[in-house]
Amino acid sequence: MPFPEPCLRPHSDDALIMGAIMIVDDIPANLKLLEDMLLQEGHVVNSFPLGRLALAAAVENPPDLILLDINMPEMDGYEVCERLKSNAELADVPVIFLSALNETQDKLRAFRAGGVDYISKPFQFEEVHARVETHLKLRGLQRALKRQNEHLEEAVAARTRELAGAIERLTILDRSKNEFLTLISHEFRTPLNGLLGISELILDEMPSTQKNSEFQAIFDRSRRRLLSILDDALLLTQIDVGGESFKLVPVSLSAALTSAIENTAEFAESRRVELPPPSAGLGLVLGVEELLVRALGALLQTAVKFSDAGETVRFACEVASDTLRVVIVSQGRTIPSSVLPRFFDIFSIGEAMTPGGDLGLGPPVAYRILSLFGGLVSVANCDPSGVRFTISLRNSSRNSSDARGSRFAENAFSSPLDALGSPYREFVA
Repeated sequence: MPFPEPCLRPHSDDALIMGAIMIVDDIPANLKLLEDMLLQEGHVVNSFPLGRLALAAAVENPPDLILLDINMPEMDGYEVCERLKSNAELADVPVIFLSALNETQDKLRAFRAGGVDYISKPFQFEEVHARVETHLKLRGLQRALKRQNEHLEEAVAARTRELAGAIERLTILDRSKNEFLTLISHEFRTPLNGLLGISELILDEMPSTQKNSEFQAIFDRSRRRLLSILDDALLLTQIDVGGESFKLVPVSLSAALTSAIENTAEFAESRRVELPPPSAGLGLVLGVEELLVRALGALLQTAVKFSDAGETVRFACEVASDTLRVVIVSQGRTIPSSVLPRFFDIFSIGEAMTPGGDLGLGPPVAYRILSLFGGLVSVANCDPSGVRFTISLRNSSRNSSDARGSRFAENAFSSPLDALGSPYREFVA
């Protein structure tokens, strides 16, 4: 008869596990005694006098537990147990040996053959009951754990497939977004170049009057802003989608600052704001030179926008063993306190923080570039006026390990970094 699944029924202070038990013993009296004991406890019992009969029945209907005699004709209990353990379907069925052999070597051989326990003859009802119950409970726990592991593996596999699908979709979306923005940038530029070219021709043909000069100035500002937004938006997308493709190398901080100042000079001159040259020999930082120049230029241009006419944008560099710190300070307007915490957010582009226009994408572009290099940038209002940008970059100078403490390189002032401004509240993006 087929063995049923183990079940539970109340038993004294604890729950007793019922199971399908196979008894293998060549002595009929032993079979009868064990059958009566186990049937009385509510177990399902099948008995066999020979090992080969028990093996055939176990293959067809695996039991929950086997009570196996050692001394039997044809095939002893050791061989029966070894054959059970060699079968993948029966290997985890617990085997309790029954024997009148009480020598230590007999018990060791039983355990080496794969047995989990050993009951000496003659049987004691309480001992048989205790050992059977213990191993049936263990068998039930093993099955429950196996089912739980299978369910967990299925859940993990399903979740892994979901995540793989989500990652694939995100990759496609990122690639599509990058391709779309590249296409939009190109498609915008084509008609925009036509509009800008025609506008320039029209403006050139207009009489030289003060009003027409104002129109020319408005046109120039609008053209620069349009082209800058297109370039910045495309760069932000490239950083977000393929940031790992940018290879960081040692870059001269002095050279990058010099280039950034040169690129910002015309804009600063139009605002009548001074930009002093940087000091030489500031060391090397990790980055991409073109992008570092762009980030520094964006922050310099932003500092110019917050400066009053006739003022000078000051900056200083602190060289330490593992970082290089650049501080840029303007004198003039401050940032509204409600905007400071989100100053480097892309969505702050629409905030009217400076007279005559918005900041554009310069601050978020600078923040993304410096983050790409493992750096930081923060902004603060100076007291009583002006703003301060603090940039930290990873030092890649060969001689950085020789630096004792830190050294300062200043411009347009005589004191260290602390002299660049009064107490301020700083926000790190």
